[in-house]
Amino acid sequence: MTIAGSFVVGALACRSRWAFLTTPLVYAVTYELVRIRATGPSVDMPHISPFGAIALVTGRGVHGLLALLPMILGVWSGRALRGRRRLPVAVASSLLVALTVAFAIPARTAPVAGGIAELTKVGGLDVMIRGAEPAKPVLLFVPGSPGGSERGAMRRHLSGLERHFVVATMDRRAFSPPDVTVDDEVADVLAVTGYLSDRFDRPKIYLMAFSGGSIPGALAAYREPARYEAYIGTGQAVDLLDSDRIFYADILAWARAEGHDDVVARLEEQGPPPYEGFWGYEALLLHENTVYDQGDPGLELGAPEYTLLRKAHALTAMVDTWDALYPRMQDVDLRRDVPRLAVPAYFLQGGEEMRGLEELFGPWYRALEAPAKELHVLPGGGHRAIFEQPERTIALLAGISGQ
Repeated sequence: MTIAGSFVVGALACRSRWAFLTTPLVYAVTYELVRIRATGPSVDMPHISPFGAIALVTGRGVHGLLALLPMILGVWSGRALRGRRRLPVAVASSLLVALTVAFAIPARTAPVAGGIAELTKVGGLDVMIRGAEPAKPVLLFVPGSPGGSERGAMRRHLSGLERHFVVATMDRRAFSPPDVTVDDEVADVLAVTGYLSDRFDRPKIYLMAFSGGSIPGALAAYREPARYEAYIGTGQAVDLLDSDRIFYADILAWARAEGHDDVVARLEEQGPPPYEGFWGYEALLLHENTVYDQGDPGLELGAPEYTLLRKAHALTAMVDTWDALYPRMQDVDLRRDVPRLAVPAYFLQGGEEMRGLEELFGPWYRALEAPAKELHVLPGGGHRAIFEQPERTIALLAGISGQ
């Protein structure tokens, strides 16, 4: 609709020789004025940094492609028709059709013979549901980053889980309002849980949460234990503020030892966490994988389970949602807020987990009270150990469910 509407506006404005420039310019200025009260890295003033460049390209850049380019093509086509030049019109129309088709192709997931495979929405949240047998136990997976998704990683690495469970992979809410809270995230997990329980007639399901998603995941299991067969944490977070302070110290030490004076200067200038918004955490996010030798950050965006627009907005969704939500997530400390669980608790942790998470997880796990609890360490695995060692992960989860 954006592409078509912009093209029509451009075509109607073609009577003026200045329309080629003025129409897109007026639109862009008007659009910025209308949303001036909106906040977030992708809509604020451009930020000169690596993530700032990404936010500019995937925010304003993508919108410019979808709105301003068709508008310019509309002006061009209109003027070409008035001059009876058919070739420019054909070229412009072909470009517009190709652009529209590329962005209009819906997300899809491969069918499962005799099973279930679908993409659906629950309360505005995208959920991928897949399983070889609808009668199998239900496993809900909560991804890590605010505004993040792991549909691609689950399909690429852990599709074998679909033999043992009906696997529901939810996205975390993206482009959150400024007043979003951790309780809202917990409510999202519980809403998807309720949908799955009703849909598959299961009074209890398995809940698996990864990294930052393990904060709302653990809180959901703590607050509503009657909904769950067990809680499964991986890359388990405990206290994000204390973790970030460890990350800060380790990255600063690395930067000094390796002679990265620019990183040292930036970290020393801003001091240790907490920070008010996303930009304070950028230096930690840029370097933590290198410092802890974590390898691929794992966006896995090539999967057909994402539309082209969702792929383009993947990082923008994370930085905007991080900016709104992450400071509030740092108010949670599971040592205080989840001292016990009324359901069995299982943890799959990488043997090479980042120090900022591993040092806090150990004491919390030892003190955690639960009807049963087990810790499974994946030797050599990092923060994304479940995706790095999928066969072992699938075997462990199948054993947990008795499948």
